[in-house]
Amino acid sequence: MAATTYKPRLKGKYRDEIVKNLQTQFNYKTVMQVPKLEKICINQGIGDAVSDKKMIESAVKEMTTITGQKAVPTYSTKDISNFKLRKGVAIGVRVTLRGDKMYEFLDRLVASSLPRIRDFKGVNNKGFDGHGNYTLGITEQIIFPEIDIDKVTKIQGMDITFVTSAPTDKEALALLTEFGIPFKK
Repeated sequence: MAATTYKPRLKGKYRDEIVKNLQTQFNYKTVMQVPKLEKICINQGIGDAVSDKKMIESAVKEMTTITGQKAVPTYSTKDISNFKLRKGVAIGVRVTLRGDKMYEFLDRLVASSLPRIRDFKGVNNKGFDGHGNYTLGITEQIIFPEIDIDKVTKIQGMDITFVTSAPTDKEALALLTEFGIPFKK
């Protein structure tokens, strides 16, 4: 009896449905022209980490729990006296997801996390950068079901960037809409 290998739901949906839908919508001549999701970068800046080192550790732990991949701290590159910031001090946390983990995170984000936002009416469609990439700002990390609210020390926001191979924002919007991201009408 052969062991069945696991495939993320959205990866199969992209291969079976999304490619065909985008190919007819934008008249691509070949399947290779259809844009794809290359990576998801999640970044969390922690301004209070300058005075409290434990905040970085808890943020790394939370981000690792949310994404299923080890998060790494980001460090300041220069001194800024107004912010009492020294070069080399940890000031944030980031993680880059690719492959199966990327599709899994996107599935959890769309299916369970975004609907948990209070007064949610869809994500803003103005976060495109002109090159087919989209950045979504989340104000509270507690929307993720993996986070235990009782163990959260401070509510933090994060930026989630979807990097696509789409040449235009219109094509990237169509791709992300096909993946199920609920944009405002």
